[in-house]
Amino acid sequence: MTLLVLRRFLSISPEGKVPVAKVDDKWIADSDVITQTVEEKFTDPSLVTPPEKASVGSNIFSTYIGFLRSKDANDGTEQALLNELSAFNDYIKENVGPKLYHMEIALGHYKKWSVPDSLPLLKTYMKVHLSLLNCIKLSFYESGLNCSVL
Repeated sequence: MTLLVLRRFLSISPEGKVPVAKVDDKWIADSDVITQTVEEKFTDPSLVTPPEKASVGSNIFSTYIGFLRSKDANDGTEQALLNELSAFNDYIKENVGPKLYHMEIALGHYKKWSVPDSLPLLKTYMKVHLSLLNCIKLSFYESGLNCSVL
């Protein structure tokens, strides 16, 4: 059974790329093309990273230094840092966590691979972050080799 499923998958995605999506009876095995296709067919909400999110997190260090050097508790530097950290937190929650989840599932299944113990901070981050995603329950169905939202 597993060999048949693997053959079927490789007939859809000869390079073994994931994710794979079927759009208008055509299989697409490139996440950029999938995103572009979905964006063209379903324009709202947009999947494109808006320009204001492209630099999320880039000011954390400078706002941290500003707050650290500040001698005035009311100068706004603490709030500036909190704003940067909040935006970064939201970005991670919405973008990074789901991608790491899919990486873990796909590579675990297809390659019997997992994040090595030599990356303990990443492993801890993934474990904690994924345990917090209670509102999104994702399940992997081996028999169908697809990820589905329950």
